[in-house]
Amino acid sequence: MFIDTHCHLNDEYEGGTDAVVNRAKQSGVTALVCATANPQDFQSALQIAENYNNVFVTLGIHPDYADKNPYDYLTDDMLNNPHVIGVGEIGLDYHYNTDNRIAQIKLFESQLEIADKHNLPVAIHTRDAENDTIAILTNKYCGVMHCFTSSWELAKIMLDRGFYFSASGILTFKNAESVRETFTKIPNDRIVIETDSPYCAPVPYRGKICEPSMVIETAQVLANIKNLQLSELENILLENTKRLYSRIKL
Repeated sequence: MFIDTHCHLNDEYEGGTDAVVNRAKQSGVTALVCATANPQDFQSALQIAENYNNVFVTLGIHPDYADKNPYDYLTDDMLNNPHVIGVGEIGLDYHYNTDNRIAQIKLFESQLEIADKHNLPVAIHTRDAENDTIAILTNKYCGVMHCFTSSWELAKIMLDRGFYFSASGILTFKNAESVRETFTKIPNDRIVIETDSPYCAPVPYRGKICEPSMVIETAQVLANIKNLQLSELENILLENTKRLYSRIKL
């Protein structure tokens, strides 16, 4: 089985959530991790997980919402929910805006404290913010560098701190040679895969709405650059994901 370790689920996909989950199963993607970014989506994500025994949730506030107070949203009851397996996506994003850098850092650090309190792994978003990410993510925390496209230098540091690295559809893009090169260097026992749907649709689906079923395309490219059979990679990814997200019950 394959697991899409990071997707954003809602009823806006063709046919709704039912169709998305079914298409994933038919493609061999038998478990999904529904990540959140906007706290307004927390309840709907939890409801989706209630409806499907193969959908799990990570709860987190993206740096786009740096004005939010995570303690208003990430309650103990939510984080103790058996469907919740991690805190994410959280992190830093300076690509479009650094004016709110301090607010982003405050939000990030607060959510890391919450994750640590609940002994939950974190799913990290980092974009054009490597130095601050390195300074904040000490080896006190564990988790995954979501949709990883950053430098090998950052990867080396985060490997030493015990983090995993998630390959998305970007791995399949023609202009992603540096990303593929980085993933050839990351040890096999530290890799997982994701779609980040509805974004980053892999080749040959570029330009279309991405779905969890498409994670197979990323897996095939990852298998190729790792010189593995797809079935070998499948077993590796399953074991890695279960170590990363120990609350997953399959």
